[in-house]
Order: sequence, then structure tokens, then C-alpha cells
Amino acid sequence: MAAVYFLISLLATTIGAMTGMGGGVIIKPVLDMLHHYDAATVGMLSSLTVLIMSLVSVLKQIRQKAKIIPKIVIPLALGSVWGGNLGNRMFSVLLRSLGDSETASKGVTIVQNTVLALLIILVFLYMLRKDSIRSFHFEGILPSLLTGVFLGVCSSFLGIGGGPINVALLILLFSFDTKTAAVCSIFTILFAQVSKAGDILLSPGGLSSYDLSMLLPMAIGAVAGGFIGSKLNKELPERTVDKMFNAVQILVFVICLLNIVQNLP
Repeated sequence: MAAVYFLISLLATTIGAMTGMGGGVIIKPVLDMLHHYDAATVGMLSSLTVLIMSLVSVLKQIRQKAKIIPKIVIPLALGSVWGGNLGNRMFSVLLRSLGDSETASKGVTIVQNTVLALLIILVFLYMLRKDSIRSFHFEGILPSLLTGVFLGVCSSFLGIGGGPINVALLILLFSFDTKTAAVCSIFTILFAQVSKAGDILLSPGGLSSYDLSMLLPMAIGAVAGGFIGSKLNKELPERTVDKMFNAVQILVFVICLLNIVQNLP
């Protein structure tokens, strides 16, 4: 089983680092579909894997002198820290409201996959027509900070590490090209996941509340995926990255629908 989790992590984080999706948008629904763990544990495995991938990817992007705009990226990162903390608290509230049972776990899975599927539809339609849609040119700390908060909430609440919404929103609001948006997205994802991990470590029980027996193979896959994906982001043409981005969205949307159907009462 470890080999399966390693491959899931490797493929997801390679694509995630290359496109800026983060990988969790693939890992989370795939693990939901396997039904090996409850919703909380799946979210934790996904978040920690994405945290490792994004750290590796960011370090490699810095070494490669990737195109980064500090006056936008720094407020984005700080906002994602606050948003990550808020998203994790929202997830905890949802868990408590549904109760601690298998039925509750299925309810959480349905909510998360439904929200993710709706976001993917919006992002997919936007990415298909982004060249004909006028983008904004926001500058300054406040727009970047608020965008970071929103992306951090989505990242932590859905347990996806960021997903396609990061890239699409950065293109729309700041007029980035896809590859630059992907790099900035990974920075945002890193800080959002650091915030979530820190919040959980400081909570009663910490990581002991989760079954993390598959974390090691997933972490190894994440390290490799972070290196490979960031290298591909730099070397592949933007059109190829765009195509991969849209193809993955279709795949994840189908998986989300399957998860919703499988977990219905």
C-alpha cells in the first residue's frame, strides 16, 4: 500500500508544482475515493504532503531565480497564513457540527468535494476564455493581502493546498502569465500550509489524533515531485502548462463527482 501512496504523491505533487495547483487538489479527492481514512486524516495527509512539496519547490524556484514579484508575493504569503488558520478553524467547526462518526465523515467529504467541484467549474471556464477576459492590474499591499487570506481559507478548509483557484485568481487580479502565477501560487500554498500545520501542532492532541502511517512514502514522493515539477515549470512552454492545468481540472472534477455519489446516504 505504501507504493500506491508514494505514486499518488509523486504524480500529484509533480503536476502541482508544475502548474501551481499544489497537488492537494489531486491527492485529497483520490484519497477520499480510496476510503482508507476518515475525512480529517485525509485532509491532514494531503496538507502535510503539499507542505513538503511546496517547501522543496519554493527553494528550487529561488535557486533558479524564477520570476517573483516581492511586493505582491510577500503580502500574499502573509495573508495566506491568516487565511490558513481561519480555514482550519472553519473545518474544525464543520467537524464538530456534524459529530464524530462515519456518517459525519461522509458529510464532510460531500461538502468538500461539492465546493471543490463548483470552484473547478468556474476556474475551468475562466481559463478557457482568459485571453478574451480583461484582467485587473491590482497593486499595493491590501489587494495582495486580502487575496492571500481568501486563498489561504480555501487551501486549508478544503485540504487541497491551494488548487486551481490560486492560479486563476492570480491571473485575473494581477495579470500574471500562467507560469508566473504558478510560482506565486506555490509560495502562497507554502505559507497557508505552514499556518495550518502550526495550528494543529499547538492544538490538544496535535498530530497524535491522526493516522499518519502513510506520511513517509507520501513525503518522499512530495520531495521528488517538488523538484521535478518546478524544473518542468521552468522548461516547458506556457501553452503546455495551460493544457496540463485544464486536463487535471477535468480529471479532478470527475473524481469529485464520484466521491459525492459514493458518500451519499
